Amino acid sequence: MTTQTKRRFVASRLDKIPPYLFAEIDKKRLAAIEKGVDIINLGIGDPDKPTPAHIVAEMHQAIDDPSTHNYPPYAGTKEFREAAVKWFTKRFDLPQFNPDTECVGTIGMKEALHNLFLATVDPGDYTLIPDPGYPVYKTSTILCGGTPYFLPLKEENDFLIDLDSIPEEIARKAKILVLNYPNNPTGAFANLEFFKKVIAFGKKYEILIVHDNAYSENSFDQVNKPPSIFQVEGARDIAIELFSMSKGYNMTGWRIGFAVGNVDAIKALSNVKTNIDSGVFKAIQKAAVHALSSSQDHLKEFAALYQERAKVAEEGLKSLGWDIKHPSKGTLYIWQKIPPRYKSSMDFAADLLEKTGIIVPPGVGYGQAGEGYFRIALSVKKERIQEAIERMKTAGLTYNG
Repeated sequence: MTTQTKRRFVASRLDKIPPYLFAEIDKKRLAAIEKGVDIINLGIGDPDKPTPAHIVAEMHQAIDDPSTHNYPPYAGTKEFREAAVKWFTKRFDLPQFNPDTECVGTIGMKEALHNLFLATVDPGDYTLIPDPGYPVYKTSTILCGGTPYFLPLKEENDFLIDLDSIPEEIARKAKILVLNYPNNPTGAFANLEFFKKVIAFGKKYEILIVHDNAYSENSFDQVNKPPSIFQVEGARDIAIELFSMSKGYNMTGWRIGFAVGNVDAIKALSNVKTNIDSGVFKAIQKAAVHALSSSQDHLKEFAALYQERAKVAEEGLKSLGWDIKHPSKGTLYIWQKIPPRYKSSMDFAADLLEKTGIIVPPGVGYGQAGEGYFRIALSVKKERIQEAIERMKTAGLTYNG
């Protein structure tokens, strides 16, 4: 069979989808390992510490319960949705949300985002998405037949979306506006004043505001934590917020999260999910209920760990000539400029891997506005971060070298 004939079985929309960034990074990692390179992987924000033991113990018990072995409810068990809204309203000091109409369980964040795009974006619709940003925002728009309109996150604007820069004609065509604060990859935080402007913008143009709040629990300051968009009056009319158990609870492989917010948006997301997936294994939901309902002390422990690692990384970069203008306040990431002698972030990432065995994602992998930057994930021990700095120093990979 010829290549041309084979193409008949591949949807043309895939021509518009680049290879997934982290899948490509993993290929390079495996290739380097095969050559005997001792890789320091600062690429993927996958917590290296295990899921807290009390959550794992609850899972063991739940697996032994035969009632968890059948199909789960599509929208999540009643117990999980009730625990989710109870945690959510307590965490953000909000009035109670209805677990039946304002909450739906999800298979983590990526699934939730993609299915929400399917539920809201028609062919020809515009989506307003941050650049740089989580690659799923762009690819899901394209897979739905929509047109992504990129909103540059600029350092001089503290990496906040500039709503005033959106042309009137684009705003009127847009279906959804995606936010992500605390932000991946820049690590930027947003305050309630910013969210107030976003809600007013959404109401003016009748745009659904989608807040990807995957990193709300990964703040170094565990007293003054990042806000929810629902702390703004009127947000329930126009917004939906998505949460994940992955980063705050070290449950990336468990694939569980939830969405709360506007009744119509929740219903639309639920409708898509009932036609695409069969929900999350009930034993995992039981463990998640325990995670949300029991002690949250581990959050402080994890925050202190990432803060220590961030300090090691930033002090190390400073010693190599970097000017750290925006020290990390949370998430699992550090976002910094590449040395000026490199033509692109891809060139820098490739040189770093070849000369030192260190993997970092190039900023352009998150969007064109990410060009000139790279991201460090704080998901390795501080000793390995220190070793990475030493390798860079030995290889002469300094900022101005």
